Amino acid sequence: MRAADAATATLVIPADARRERRFEIACAVTAGVPADAVSPWLQVTVQANGAQQWRRRIPAQNGGAWDGLDYRFRRSVPVGQALRITVSVAGHGVRRKTLDIEADES
Repeated sequence: MRAADAATATLVIPADARRERRFEIACAVTAGVPADAVSPWLQVTVQANGAQQWRRRIPAQNGGAWDGLDYRFRRSVPVGQALRITVSVAGHGVRRKTLDIEADES
């Protein structure tokens, strides 16, 4: 799922009535960092079915270019249950560029 410069994106993997499934989830965010930004930072929060999976806040680097954060994790999805992944982006002194969530069944 590509959410362009959105602050939040959600990917829902529907339930399977017959089998447990395993997924490799990849979340990636990029942000433009103006050359004149003062103390810029970027934060990404990842939730899986409403529970916080990961959160990271970093000082943004590369003034005049871009910076980013990405996170990968594996998740088993029991029979009959859906998986809802929500990624939220926050920042100061940066401009959101991309927000992507991918799920590959393994």
